[in-house]
Amino acid sequence: MNQAEVTKLMSQLRVAIRPRHRNLKNSDGPEGRLNKLRKTVTALVKHERIELNYQRADEARGYAERLISDAIRNGDCHKPTMEMADYWLLEKQLVHKLFKVLVPRFEEYKVSATRMYKAPKEYPGWYRKRAVLELRGNPYPSLLPNQTNNRNLLHNVLMDEAKKDYRREKYAELAAQIGSEGTAGEATGATSEQPKPAQPQA
Repeated sequence: MNQAEVTKLMSQLRVAIRPRHRNLKNSDGPEGRLNKLRKTVTALVKHERIELNYQRADEARGYAERLISDAIRNGDCHKPTMEMADYWLLEKQLVHKLFKVLVPRFEEYKVSATRMYKAPKEYPGWYRKRAVLELRGNPYPSLLPNQTNNRNLLHNVLMDEAKKDYRREKYAELAAQIGSEGTAGEATGATSEQPKPAQPQA
C-alpha cells in the first residue's frame, strides 16, 4: 500500500489543528476535561452556534470536525463511527441529526463545517478571551456585516451624488482655468509676432 492509499484510510480535516497547550484545567482531571469537551460538541450540534471560552472552543472544534468528517465518510452503517457519535453526543437524538441533517448539508462542502470568531471583550470588567463557534449553514443571522447592498442605502446614495457634484464643479473650474491660460498665451504670442516698423535708411 503506497502513501496515496494510506491517506484515504483516515478523514482529512479542513481546519488547522495547532499542537499547542490549552489551559483547560478541571478538578476531575482528564476525565472531567473530556466530559466538558463532550458537552461542548453536543451543544454545538444541538444549537449550531455557541459562545464560550476561546481555548475550549478551539479544541472542541477539532473534535466536531472529525466527528462530522467521519460521519460523511463512513455513514451510519459503520460501527466505529456510530460508537464515536454515541460517545461524543450526550443527547442520543442528536445522532439522528448528525447523519440525517448535517451529513447531507456538508457532504458537498469544500471548506470546513465549522467557523470560529473571536467575541468582543466586555468592558468594563475582567477580560476573558471568548469565541463564537458555529456550524456553517445555521439558521441564525450572519455575524459578519453584509456590505453587498450598502451602496443602495439612502446616506450612501446622497454621498455619491454629492461627490459627483463636487467633481463636476472641480472639472468646470479646471476647464475654465485652462481656457483662460490658453487665451492669455495666444494673446501674448500674437503681440510678440507683430512686425516691427521699418526704419528709414540713411
